[in-house]
Amino acid sequence: HIQDPASQRLTWNKPPKSVLVIKKIRDASLLQPFKELCVYLTEENNMIVYVEKKVLEDPAIANDENFGPVKKKFCTFREDYDDISNQIDFIICLGGDGTLLYASSLFQGSVPPVMAFHLGSLGFLTPFNFENFQSQVTQVIEGNAALVLRSRLKVKVVKEHREKMTVQNGIEENGVMSANLEKEVGKQIMQYQVLNEVVVDRGPSSYLSNVDVFLDGHLITTVQGDGVIVSTPTGSTAYAAAAGASMIHPNVPAIMITPICPHSLSFRPIVVPAGVELKIMLSPDARNTAWVSFDGRKRQEICHGDSISITTSCYPLPSICFRDPVSDWFESLAECLHWNVRKKQNNFAVEEEE
Repeated sequence: HIQDPASQRLTWNKPPKSVLVIKKIRDASLLQPFKELCVYLTEENNMIVYVEKKVLEDPAIANDENFGPVKKKFCTFREDYDDISNQIDFIICLGGDGTLLYASSLFQGSVPPVMAFHLGSLGFLTPFNFENFQSQVTQVIEGNAALVLRSRLKVKVVKEHREKMTVQNGIEENGVMSANLEKEVGKQIMQYQVLNEVVVDRGPSSYLSNVDVFLDGHLITTVQGDGVIVSTPTGSTAYAAAAGASMIHPNVPAIMITPICPHSLSFRPIVVPAGVELKIMLSPDARNTAWVSFDGRKRQEICHGDSISITTSCYPLPSICFRDPVSDWFESLAECLHWNVRKKQNNFAVEEEE
């Protein structure tokens, strides 16, 4: 029996008590919805509300005396400083798709269910309209909602950590003339959880990027072009779609590999099974370094000897649906991307019989 994607439902073991509210900063249009939502959560539902400290530093919030009593009840945190991963029951996002990606980045392990309101520019991943937020939030608190588990990528970046050792006056201790040396002092390892995609590109270089792609230890191809996108099904409608890839429903267990402007007529995007391990490295004869970013963040340079390992994470992002996973996805395709929009062909007029 294959599970119907629409059968996934939100269930609470115990009533939720704490909620993280993520607001797109520097957006004046979100101030009133943010205040209304926080008042509703704290005063009518007695929820513990977590808000990022920099959100409350906005002068329009900091100087609002009427909002002061509500603001005093907030629990605040700072990104990269405070760990709130075990204190949140569910998340509410106000903004565009970027707020959902930001929420994902805050939780490098298990992610609480996310309810995303469409108050941004695109809104492919944000199905809720804010007009009826009270009833919709109440439905979520009561556990009456459908879920889609959006798979993420677990990414490990291993860098050959080198530091330059300057030799005074160009002479080493043994008296031999020497230039500056690079001394290897071990490896630097970084890990990320990615919701949309990992992008490897040529950065500021004018040369083609030249990177090798391995699948479960086997070299499958070398990418010569502007770069390569490794995306989740959720990310298939983002950068990958712009680069010519197919769009994959988020319930499909898969990883997509999409070249960016490849210098090859036959390099088509491919889909591989979720769970395989991909490894990306600079080709030995690459003329230049490459650059990598994770959901558009943490951009960094990749040099010879460095590697990027990518596989499906065991920590998906549970996204709360407006209706169900299938209806929400096709509505987003129609509303945001205008998928298959075309003026309809006229039918033949039926001739009246004489």
